[in-house]
This record gives sequence, C-alpha cells and structure tokens, in this order.
Amino acid sequence: MTILPEQYFDDLYRRDSDLERVVESIRRAGMPEISVAAGYGRLLTFLVAITGARSILEIGALGGYSGICLARGLPEDGRLISLELKQEYADIAKDNMTAAGHGSKAEYLVGDASESLDKLALKDNRFDFFFIDADKENYPNYLEACIALANEGAIIAADNTLLRGKTIDDNKQGPSVLAIRQFNRLIAQDSRLMGVHLPAFDGLALAKINLNK
Repeated sequence: MTILPEQYFDDLYRRDSDLERVVESIRRAGMPEISVAAGYGRLLTFLVAITGARSILEIGALGGYSGICLARGLPEDGRLISLELKQEYADIAKDNMTAAGHGSKAEYLVGDASESLDKLALKDNRFDFFFIDADKENYPNYLEACIALANEGAIIAADNTLLRGKTIDDNKQGPSVLAIRQFNRLIAQDSRLMGVHLPAFDGLALAKINLNK
C-alpha cells in the first residue's frame, strides 16, 4: 500500500493525547476541522524553541491545536496572546491549553482581529514570533500588522497558503485566493522579509523580519 510522504512521517511519532483531545473537542463542538497539520504543528514547536522566542502572537485560535504547539516551544515565563473572533472557540482553546499544562502562558483576546491588533499596537506590544491562521482575505493586512508589532528578527509563520490548490489554479479568482496570492508574493519579494514557502500539506509560509530594511 502506498501512503503519502506526510502520512509516513506522521506515523513515526508517538500519539499525542493533548492534541488528540483538541481534535475531539473541535469535532464535538461542531467547529470546522481545520487545525494546522500535525507536521506543521511540530515545526511550530521546533521553530519557537530554536529561535528562543519568548512572546508569541497567534491570529486565529480555533480549538487551541496550534496554540499548544506554539506554547510547547516557549520557556516557562513565555507568553502567548491569541486572537479569536468567537468567544466559544476561545473558551474551548483555553480549556485545551490548560489541560495541556500551558494555561498560564496563554491570553485570549476575543473579537475582530484587526481591532485587537490596533489595540496591541497602541499598548506598544512587541513579539518574537507570529502565527497567522485566520480569515484569508486579511492575510496581507495581518502581515503588515505583524511587522509593525515585531521585534527585530521575529519570525512569521502562516498556514493554508495553497488554499487546497486554489492558489495555483488560474480559474480561481475569489477574494480569498487573490489575497493569499498577494500575501505569498510579499513573503517572497518584500525587502523587509527573508521568506520561504513550504508546499507540503496545505502550504506554509515562513519569514524572518528585518526591520532595518
């Protein structure tokens, strides 16, 4: 039997009861089952850990899957601020984060992400790591907001840059697709960023911010 490379590597890792709990809670609540891929979740933990990030901003909490992955890479006194549109989702994410042992690291801001980003900027918050996994039409706007809130050398990661193949299909011209294409170009070409695109799963963009450019 032939399996996908992603599945082969996923099968090498031990079962993760904390993340399985998240998946089940999302299913039980009838939420969209669109958490970051397991392989990219492990990558997020790895990146946070090796960069020494102490402060993370997550745009889009859903059920807390990516939040747990991010928090695992933080030191004990690290912090994660997660923006979530829906109170119900934020509550589930917080419960899952607490069950995984990272509740003290996480704070959830509920409401429109753009408004929350403006409030964070007014309070002069700065972050070492960003993860974007929210409404796709605003990805370019979120990118600019992250750059404005970044410490020098901060890392940006963003999920779903392929939109299940729509991004590379010229027949698809909807607003989300156009926004993701613009975002992908910025990751590749913006002089303030050192960017790379990973084509596995549904696509992941990574960039290091250079504020001196």
